[in-house]
Amino acid sequence: MNLSLNVPTPLEYFASLVHTDAEFALLEAAVSLAQDEYPDISVQQVLGEVDQLLARLRRRFPVDVGPLQKLRSLNQFVYRDLNFAGNFNNFSDPDNSYVHVVLRTRLAIPISMAVIWLELAQGIGLKARGVSFPGHFLVKVNLSEGQVVIDPLTGQSLSREELAARLEPYRNLASLVDEQEVPLGLYLQAAKPRDIIARMLHNLKEIHVAQEDWHRLIAVQDRLIVLLPQAWAEYRDRGLAHAEAGHPGHALEDLETYLANAGVTNDRPAIAARAAELRRATH
Repeated sequence: MNLSLNVPTPLEYFASLVHTDAEFALLEAAVSLAQDEYPDISVQQVLGEVDQLLARLRRRFPVDVGPLQKLRSLNQFVYRDLNFAGNFNNFSDPDNSYVHVVLRTRLAIPISMAVIWLELAQGIGLKARGVSFPGHFLVKVNLSEGQVVIDPLTGQSLSREELAARLEPYRNLASLVDEQEVPLGLYLQAAKPRDIIARMLHNLKEIHVAQEDWHRLIAVQDRLIVLLPQAWAEYRDRGLAHAEAGHPGHALEDLETYLANAGVTNDRPAIAARAAELRRATH
């Protein structure tokens, strides 16, 4: 009897990880994002590295230690002993989004550092969640003393005043000058794992768009569409990337999907015209 074992493609593997919210493996999904750029990495090996860090951390305190001391020990371990920090000299390096590279270099952007931090925090029993704060991803921990909001690049706890100051440029951009209109607390809601992975992918998307790297952009768009199958704008953006890359057939298919589902949008005439051009080119 012949046994045929089909190894899933990186995209198929990613799809299996993000299929349902109920069993969404945040760290594993985040690690797998690097497979397009680093096809030889072992996701399980990277997960094992994080497990080893967690085991080292757990040995630092007795079982009955309280949550506040756990949080202090976690931040001591991450930022002082392991020397994780922000890659402030090169925030636009795609490697900042790849967990296996961050584990090696100890340099990150907020969201990739947050994914590692959250895995360790939750592994020692802390009630920790990510926060999709504008401009800079944050983490938070619920303690009996109250909620602590933390910058994942430094471990610094942020006061309401500091958070409001960080938010101010985004309020101004959105013309939200009345603080009563959008309370600060709305910006501090827990981010779902799916939203965290989407934000990581959008970071990579911005980098590849800026560099006009259509091949890498298409790979990111493939993942975004698997992750967010009804985010019609992602089909539009993948279609435009395919057009730039010289793939008129794929481009037309994506743009037609966008036009069929997105409803009334400001860019509809322009996208319809682009689709018509592609249709002529493919016949």
